[in-house]
Amino acid sequence: MFSTGQWIFGILFFIAFVIVIGYQYRKDLQLHKKYYRGTVWVLIAFIGFIGMIAAIKYIFI
Repeated sequence: MFSTGQWIFGILFFIAFVIVIGYQYRKDLQLHKKYYRGTVWVLIAFIGFIGMIAAIKYIFI
């Protein structure tokens, strides 16, 4: 199991990590809008494909 100090370190590390990632994302938001247009459709297609595989699995098993 984890000690109290390890729990505190883990929580503080997670909070700091989320803050840094959020800051960097906001900083690069204009570049993302410029170069990565249309990637939402790739994500939707990927989720749909995984859903289709799961549906086929449950239909035939």
